[in-house]
Amino acid sequence: MNGGPSGFHNAPVTKIFVIASAIFTIFFGIRGRSNNLGLSYQDIFGALHIWKLIGSVFAFSSTPELMFGLYLLYYFRVFERQIGSNKYSVFILFSVIVSFLFEVLALAVLKDPTVNLLKSGPYGLIFASFIPFYLDIPVSTRFRVFGIQFSDKSFIYLAGLQLLLSSWKRSILPGICGILAGSLYRLNIFHIRKAKFPERVASFFSRLTWPSVNTSVAPTRNAGTAPSYATRQVERTYPSSMSSAVEPPEDSIATLVSMGFDRNSARQALVRARNDINAATNFLLEAQSY
Repeated sequence: MNGGPSGFHNAPVTKIFVIASAIFTIFFGIRGRSNNLGLSYQDIFGALHIWKLIGSVFAFSSTPELMFGLYLLYYFRVFERQIGSNKYSVFILFSVIVSFLFEVLALAVLKDPTVNLLKSGPYGLIFASFIPFYLDIPVSTRFRVFGIQFSDKSFIYLAGLQLLLSSWKRSILPGICGILAGSLYRLNIFHIRKAKFPERVASFFSRLTWPSVNTSVAPTRNAGTAPSYATRQVERTYPSSMSSAVEPPEDSIATLVSMGFDRNSARQALVRARNDINAATNFLLEAQSY
């Protein structure tokens, strides 16, 4: 299972966040401060250092956590492709702020100034993303291992479980706060799901990104040009009488295009899937695997 086309195509905000998280983790690791990044009661209600607050949002405290965390952030770029970079930026800001407020509330209740109760890293964003992952991403494959049923989504859940239990109580608490933040976003409190940043801000972040080696730009098919590879695979793998089918709605085509697929491939997959966008997504992903 993957999050669509490889690389960060149509996911510039995710790219910036992943790079920032990696840089901050390496920076604090070199300076020997990785183990001191977790927030405690004393940090919040005593003397809070700005560097510690920033580090607690971006930097992981160990290499295994960094690997699992970046893997999940990279996979969840699919949500940026679905809702657009502008709204995804709002989702990130909301998840980070709300999960942090829940963490402050938890520290106020526990009142233990002697230990760092919270693990550092973007736990709020990662575990908030599991809410739309659970509700919106369809299962495309099921299989059994030693009699236990798994799906292609199981690997993402296992990576999240590993991260959640990486430091026991210190990681479980921020993980739960992230899930709560994602649930509030899903409930659309204060109509947060309709909120957007000004276009100037969105275009500024888009200009901050640069091409990556693995980023594949989906070509747009114009009149007189050859079909794209994905289009040929959809036609070859799922042949059907396209001309007799109902034309897919424009918003469904736009959703698939925002996920990184080219327009003609998206249209043909929707025709084949009888305008079921989840089935069309699976068709396109399977076509790419050939």
